[in-house]
Amino acid sequence: MTTETTTEKLNFKQILPVLVIVLVDLMGLSIIIPLLPLYAARFGTTPLVIGILQATYPLMQFLGAPILGRLSDRFGRKPVLIVSQIGTLSGFILLGFADSLLLLFMSRIIDGLSGANIATAQAAIADSTTEKTRTQGLGLIGAAFGVGFVLGPIIAFIVLAATGQNYQAVAFTAAFFSFASILLTTFWFKETVQLADDPEASRKRRPFSFDAMWNALKNPAIGFLLIIMFFYRIAFGGYEQLFSLFTLTRLGMDARDTAGLFALAGMSIIVIQGGLIGRWSRKKGDRWLVLMGLGALAIGLIGTALTPANPVPWYEKDRVLESMAGEGEQRVSIQSINIELPDETEKGWSGIIWLVVASLPAAVGGAILHPAINSLISKSANPAEIGGTLGVSAAAYSAANAIAPLFYGTLFQAFGGPVPFFVGGLILAGLWIFAPRVVK
Repeated sequence: MTTETTTEKLNFKQILPVLVIVLVDLMGLSIIIPLLPLYAARFGTTPLVIGILQATYPLMQFLGAPILGRLSDRFGRKPVLIVSQIGTLSGFILLGFADSLLLLFMSRIIDGLSGANIATAQAAIADSTTEKTRTQGLGLIGAAFGVGFVLGPIIAFIVLAATGQNYQAVAFTAAFFSFASILLTTFWFKETVQLADDPEASRKRRPFSFDAMWNALKNPAIGFLLIIMFFYRIAFGGYEQLFSLFTLTRLGMDARDTAGLFALAGMSIIVIQGGLIGRWSRKKGDRWLVLMGLGALAIGLIGTALTPANPVPWYEKDRVLESMAGEGEQRVSIQSINIELPDETEKGWSGIIWLVVASLPAAVGGAILHPAINSLISKSANPAEIGGTLGVSAAAYSAANAIAPLFYGTLFQAFGGPVPFFVGGLILAGLWIFAPRVVK
């Protein structure tokens, strides 16, 4: 009885370094997420081009994450984490010096190719947990995400206010957090994977191949979970990446306003993934979490699409255009901004109140789905291949993230802001109807 109770308890001390590293990494990333579409809009881009820019990072991550995931099985989690974090740091530094759309694209390419941080961290959690505690452990990574997504936008808000809407200062602040994560990994993180006793056997293990991805898809227990991961990210990834453009064109909210909404969503994620998901997993199971997450996300996205077109009461069109143009040498012409903003005749509270309410089920669904799917995947994988299998999961996640902003950006430009969010909600509703027949 004592042994069983012990194995059902998560060893928090063992996974704490991973959680702190993920938190610091995500603080750097979440600082720039609300700003990137607005950053690009300064150079006269359209919603479709902004979608392509947003797709660049996950597309490069799709290429890099599975390779680095397999390498972490072969050489260990720690060296792969450090290499990927150095790439992230380089990308943020380049972003800080970006004075053209080309440099924005280059910064996202560099960061994306090295973007194995999360997949490798998830593998480290899987190394340090049992099947009974794995969902809780992966959920705590999500909670670290949530804390990062709360603190990152708050820090972005403070930096923007202190520097007169200087986007470059925000990028360099993100680079600082990335450098801190490198130091934490180097001096605090301890290797979690048990490497092969035979060095020759370890060297012969293939880092990654599309055959490995195909074999994972053919595994009935894993394949459909990867399909759910892919289509859920198609719907939700576009929501995340074009949310700030939606709030700008629908409600007249600038970068600081949208950063506040990201912080609110992050607080919801902290509560769910830090305190509730482990309890729900033990009582209801991961299958229940997946189904509940799909339903909540569908409601959240469709609710977002129905947001009334009432700009926030404090909206001033000229002020928003001035904030987007920037300051000093990095200032661009207001005439070059090619984004249609709402007029000031219909200002009120109904739009922002509706959006906040609709964002809550979206945050709940997003908080639940990712760790629940990855927990089921890791439990179905060969223990020696957990890093590689989660790398394939990260590849499906990243491929969807690459397609999502293109999909959403095209619909946004052709039919207006609400349409892509409504379509995303319908995709999730379809998954919710179909998944109970397949997920066991």
